[in-house]
Amino acid sequence: MRMTERTARLLVSKLEALATRMEHANLAEYVQMLNRPGRMLYVNLMAGMARGLGMAIGFTFLGALFLFVLTRTFVINLPVIGSFIAELVRIVEENLQGP
Repeated sequence: MRMTERTARLLVSKLEALATRMEHANLAEYVQMLNRPGRMLYVNLMAGMARGLGMAIGFTFLGALFLFVLTRTFVINLPVIGSFIAELVRIVEENLQGP
């Protein structure tokens, strides 16, 4: 089978596109990281710590926002929420006293 010039140009353009995609995917860096397990462990440890810190900060922010809204509703003294909280406090006190 003889390759025509058109087929050769098409093949070269496809190879160039593949090389460009591989560069964008950072495939060489990924393979290098797989060959160095210590580096992969370090990168994953740092990523996990960053994720954990982000979740802690997010939870703290949402918890503070929830408490802020909750205290504002007590300042307004809504009867529905007030009676609900009073009932919860009564149940907790009964359970603390025991049988």
